[in-house]
Amino acid sequence: MWALHDELGYAFGDHSLSDSFPVLVLAGTSEAMDLAGHLTARPHFRALVSFAGRTASPRLPDLPYRTGGFGGAEALAEFLRQEKFEAVIDATHPFASAMTANAVRACGIAHVPLLRLTRAPWKRQSGDQWIKVDDLSAAAEALGPKRKTVFLAIGRQGVSRFAGLPHRFVVRSVDPVEDSALPDDTTWITVRGPFTLEADEALMRSEAIDVVVSKNSGGDATYSKIAAARHLKLPVIMIRRPGPNVDGEVHEADAAIDWLEALRARGHGASS
Repeated sequence: MWALHDELGYAFGDHSLSDSFPVLVLAGTSEAMDLAGHLTARPHFRALVSFAGRTASPRLPDLPYRTGGFGGAEALAEFLRQEKFEAVIDATHPFASAMTANAVRACGIAHVPLLRLTRAPWKRQSGDQWIKVDDLSAAAEALGPKRKTVFLAIGRQGVSRFAGLPHRFVVRSVDPVEDSALPDDTTWITVRGPFTLEADEALMRSEAIDVVVSKNSGGDATYSKIAAARHLKLPVIMIRRPGPNVDGEVHEADAAIDWLEALRARGHGASS
C-alpha cells in the first residue's frame, strides 16, 4: 500500500528531482515519527516511511508512506535499487531483529548506507530488582512453578510463549491479542502509551501483581512500569534486547539528521 501526498510535489518512481536526496525510513516507533517530523521540514530530503503493518492504526507521518513487508532482504535490496535510495534509517523496534537483519543484508547488497535509530536501553537503578534473561522462553522459565500474578508487559508478540503456565497474567498491548495466543488465566488491557507512574502503580496494586515481565525496549513512553515496580519493590524479569548488528547506531533523531546531512554533503552516489 502506498500513500503519496500530492501536495509535496513528487512521487517515488519519478526521479525528476535530481537535487533531492532519497531516504527510506523503516518505521514503527516514536523515534521514527520524530525523525519523520524533522524530514518534513527539510525538503532537500525525499523521504519514504515504511511500516511493517503489525499495528492496526499506527500514527502516520506527513510524508509519503507504505505499509507491509518487502518479501525478504533480496526484495528489499531490489526496492532500494529501483527507487534509487541514497540512505536507509532503521527506526524499527529494538526487538525487531528480523527486520534489522534484513535491512543490514539488503543495504549490503545494494551498497546503500544504513543507520540504526533506536532508543537507548534502560539501565538498572538503585532499588530495581531485575532478573535479566535472554529471550521470552527464558522469561517464562524464570517465573518458576509457584503461581503468581504476572504483569506481562511485552506487547502482543510472543504472548503465546506463556501459555500452559500456572500463573495469572495481566497483558497490556496497543492492539487486541488473539484469543488463541492468550494463556488460560488472562486479563488483557488494550491501550496506547505513554503511561504514567501513578497509573501503573495503581494498576499493579489493583491487580495484585507479583512480578513484571518486560523487554528492555528503552525510552520514556513505557518506562513508568519499571519505575512503578521499583516503588512497589516488585521483581522485574527483564529481557535483554538483541545484540547490535549495525555498524552505526544513534539514539536521537537529531543525530540521524546530522548523519544524513553529512552523507548529502559528501555527495553520496549510491543511486548514480
